[in-house]
Amino acid sequence: MRLVYTFLLYLLTPFVLLRLLWRSRRLADYRRRIGERFGFVPTPAQPVAVWVHAVSVGEALAALPLVRALVERHGSQRVLVTTTTPTGSARVREALGAAVLHVYAPYDLPQAVDRFVSRMRPRCVVVMETELWPNLFRALRRRGIPLVIANARLSVRSFRGYARVRGLAAATLADCTHIAAQSEADAARFRALGAPPSRVSVIGNLKFDQMVPPAQRASGHALRQALGSRRPVWIAASTHEGEEERALAAHRLLRQALPQALLILVPRHPQRFDTVASLVERAGFTAVRRSALPAHAPVAPSTAVLLGDSMGEMFMYYAAADVAFVGGSLVPVGGHNVLEPAMLGKPVLFGPHMHNFAEARTLLLDAGAALEVEAHTLADTLIALLGDAKRCQRMGDAGYAAVAANRGARERLLALIDALPERPVAD
Repeated sequence: MRLVYTFLLYLLTPFVLLRLLWRSRRLADYRRRIGERFGFVPTPAQPVAVWVHAVSVGEALAALPLVRALVERHGSQRVLVTTTTPTGSARVREALGAAVLHVYAPYDLPQAVDRFVSRMRPRCVVVMETELWPNLFRALRRRGIPLVIANARLSVRSFRGYARVRGLAAATLADCTHIAAQSEADAARFRALGAPPSRVSVIGNLKFDQMVPPAQRASGHALRQALGSRRPVWIAASTHEGEEERALAAHRLLRQALPQALLILVPRHPQRFDTVASLVERAGFTAVRRSALPAHAPVAPSTAVLLGDSMGEMFMYYAAADVAFVGGSLVPVGGHNVLEPAMLGKPVLFGPHMHNFAEARTLLLDAGAALEVEAHTLADTLIALLGDAKRCQRMGDAGYAAVAANRGARERLLALIDALPERPVAD
């Protein structure tokens, strides 16, 4: 089955390249460094100690605590971090700079994978979450390079998808040295998909170990002063197409009850910033863009929307808000990281589509730190929360405590990496 997969991948490669060029119309970075995607990367002066792959922004953020600990152990320029998206690449460069090696990961084509691995010479590979690459995994096992799927999660939807190609999925999982799952439910699904049970364990979610950057916390407090410390402020974060309209409709109803209320609207993808700005304008709201906001300059009381058209500042936006709605959840995307606002002690709202963060969703709901909303209930929920400071405080405190109580996955994962065998174990 892997041969069929590879054959199809070769057939699709020209279309993948065309898609990169098409997407580069809005984000030029998609057409840059294309050679890296085929394994044409500089050979580092010394072999890579650990290669960590994080597909995009969410995975890159989750990997930061682990990567920083690995750099402390192995030294600067000994840890390789790869991504597949320009936004993930930008986040890695911003957060880690020259401390790590960074390139795009190769496409899962045999020649590209072999070329990449031969040049980087990693002693160990850590793949974040649910990236199953049959040719890469087989190449690593063939070379005797230990491979860990870290922070591994497998939603019910993803499990059903992989189950359609169970033979290929099982063979790919068998090439892993270890699968470090976020939860017992994730571990059970990996086993059901064919992963050798002895190679699957539960270590928890690395996202709990993420820390709020002090500079962003301070910038958030400064932004709140600029917005107006007494104004009700809520954020719609990491929104997708179809969610901004619903957030703006809810904001209109909110301002009928609380006329001074302000919305911080932060689209998930930077190529949509201008599109969302047009939506705000058509909705008739007075708005200002983050990119046009002078440092420490007060925002006019008439401003109803702040468009967060910047990258890598999400903690700042959360810190400036009273209540946080996390996007990707009113539309069937699967949700985004609801733990980030909880780390800052903010009440958390999300929609019904949270299959990518099911465990975090349940944790915050059970702790009384979050509420699930529909598009038609969002406004009423905001009115109730923003009019009740004590309730907001209780929810925020509960979320902060829930996150703090679940930290420790990073240390368990580091111990697992330290104990990796020289070659993958054989069952």
